[in-house]
Amino acid sequence: MIVYHGSTEIIKTPQIGFSKKYLDFGEGFYVTTFQNQAEKWAKRKSLRYGGKAIVNVYEMNDSSESFNVLSFDSTDEKWLDFVCGCRRGEKFNQGYDVVFGNVADDDVFKTVDMYFRGLWDKEKTLNELRYYQQNNQFCFVTQSAIDSLLKYNRSYEVKVD
Repeated sequence: MIVYHGSTEIIKTPQIGFSKKYLDFGEGFYVTTFQNQAEKWAKRKSLRYGGKAIVNVYEMNDSSESFNVLSFDSTDEKWLDFVCGCRRGEKFNQGYDVVFGNVADDDVFKTVDMYFRGLWDKEKTLNELRYYQQNNQFCFVTQSAIDSLLKYNRSYEVKVD
């Protein structure tokens, strides 16, 4: 399976240590199967930090049986609790090698934030989330999962508007 990572640099050998803490699935190396999503992330990073908008392309090995994978099939209550906990800095991803599920991108996170701040209850939040187009993400939590499951393919530059 082909997966993409938006960045400001070519990343032939991804490393866990360069991750931010307060992301949807916690610290890790993130990829997606949606090329346009990775391009959007690359552009955003370029505008925020400077440099070129680069999309790194990897081949992801589907044989993850030897790894502990947590998969969220929908934006349900478990997904919401996990994302909110990780965004608070709780280490919910510890004990997993890979976490897979939907992205709480800007639009989705506006809704999640209403719950996060206590303005909406869980039921209203989950009801609103069903209206958003979902994108996916894989968060590689351990270096051994990256080393075994991701193989660098190529990189390309995206024009920043």
